[in-house]
Amino acid sequence: MNAGDIAFPNLNIYLHDVPRSFSVFGFRIAFYGLIIGIAVFAGILTAAAIAKRTKQNPDDYWDFAIYAVIFSVIGARIYYVIFSWDSYKDDLLEIFRIRNGGLAIYGGVIAAFITLFVWCRMKKKKAALFGDTAVPGLILGQAIGRWGNFMNREVFGDYYDGLLSMQIPIEAVRDRSDITENIAAHIPEGANYINVHPTFLYESLWNLFIFVVLLLYWKHKKFDGEICLLYLGGYGLGRFIIEGIRTDVLLIPGTNLPVSQVLALVMVIGAVAADVLIRLRIAGKEKATAAAPDTKES
Repeated sequence: MNAGDIAFPNLNIYLHDVPRSFSVFGFRIAFYGLIIGIAVFAGILTAAAIAKRTKQNPDDYWDFAIYAVIFSVIGARIYYVIFSWDSYKDDLLEIFRIRNGGLAIYGGVIAAFITLFVWCRMKKKKAALFGDTAVPGLILGQAIGRWGNFMNREVFGDYYDGLLSMQIPIEAVRDRSDITENIAAHIPEGANYINVHPTFLYESLWNLFIFVVLLLYWKHKKFDGEICLLYLGGYGLGRFIIEGIRTDVLLIPGTNLPVSQVLALVMVIGAVAADVLIRLRIAGKEKATAAAPDTKES
């Protein structure tokens, strides 16, 4: 394979000279950044469209997005640096060189939710309804954004030679530490490529599925905030499974536990528990109301 090639041989798909960047008037623009930009824009458009359909003010979501994007990038960087501290402790200036890579989506999501709560409090908006309106756009943006990883030849899984197996040249892998011993052991003699799980694709498709589920479930939700809980549980479930396949996981310091997998499990359990408890509380109130005597005068 040539350095720029990517193939899915069992699907008979062979892509040649796939670029990481392109030039405009002498400036290099990374496809990763472009795709992330498209993902963010698509997410905001989606939230604004849902707001309009539900008789909210779409402009609120455009205003919120300015803060959410800024703090999400900061959060994504902080999360990555914390769990990759050995790579930065000897050169603290490297923390600010984001162009060298190192953003974690979980950090961005956490920062986005914190920003949402603070912004809604300041603007006197219902955070639960605002979150319900925003998260379909968030998961759509995550689905699109994963294709930036495809362009960078990153976020892949362990050795795999099944239907969706992806082949990429060894020299194109951004971080050689992502090539596990199992992957290396299955490199054909004399070959310059690896066969791996396209986990970026798995997560992109899963996120698209969750996106559709959120839209379809909206009219059936029992309370404001339930779409947020469905997002947290649905995304967490997929991420928990996919994280177990990936080779570029961030570990909890002093353990062999992938921090994102642990967080995903907490999200699933927390979302399910919260949904059940809130539904029980609502059912209890409805039952109490129905059992209360009618005090109206006849």
